[in-house]
Amino acid sequence: MRIVVTGGAGDLGSRVVREVVARGHQAVPASRRTGVDLTTGEGLEAVLAGAAAVVHCADDTSRGDTVTVYGTRRLADAAAEHGVHLVHISIVGIDEHPLAYYRRKLRAEQGIEDAGGAASVLRATQFHSLAAFFARKLSAGPITVTIGDMALQPVDTDFVATRLADLALGARPTAYARATDVAGPDVLTVREVATLLRAHRGASAPKVVRLPPVGGLLKAFAERRNVPFPGDADTGGQAFADWLALQPQRLSGR
Repeated sequence: MRIVVTGGAGDLGSRVVREVVARGHQAVPASRRTGVDLTTGEGLEAVLAGAAAVVHCADDTSRGDTVTVYGTRRLADAAAEHGVHLVHISIVGIDEHPLAYYRRKLRAEQGIEDAGGAASVLRATQFHSLAAFFARKLSAGPITVTIGDMALQPVDTDFVATRLADLALGARPTAYARATDVAGPDVLTVREVATLLRAHRGASAPKVVRLPPVGGLLKAFAERRNVPFPGDADTGGQAFADWLALQPQRLSGR
């Protein structure tokens, strides 16, 4: 099968490419580097020709709606027109969450459904690297700030990539469909993530300052809307602590 992967050179997309190839299929990375531009539609016709599915991993959080919403809808329309199964990665808990990026991801899902083609949407929790980034952003020296009962259920990127490949190479839905959400094996508080991060670099446990959730955004995180209800998601992949053990002592990026 010929599987197109948007954002195929990125962290998630490159893993999907490897997984598809490892299973004996053709993976075609698609990005502006390869002549495919989701902001204009350039190259979509050519890259989708003959494809069984397109796994949509491309995004650009710095450009507002341009790629996340409009680029996704442009791809969904093209996939529907060419009879290509669209597999889209989204985020757990975006339905009732006021975070601006989550609202964009929800609108992207709605655009895919409105396009009317065969589509599978997989929602995942935050990747391990992003959970580590959040905890570092909430820390200053030995102090870590937590908002209410905020927690994360970080997931292994390879686990998500495998599920995306499963969807792309598996049975094609007749219309828009939500796949079962995926999450990592452990629910971790911010305190627990920060403690693991400091131990990883040889530091003592942090002093945690708990702040009350003020406003809708902080309340949403305090209520753990980003964490699936028990039993609502397939859990698996490498645990956060095991992932962290393989990382350099000083983490960077997200």
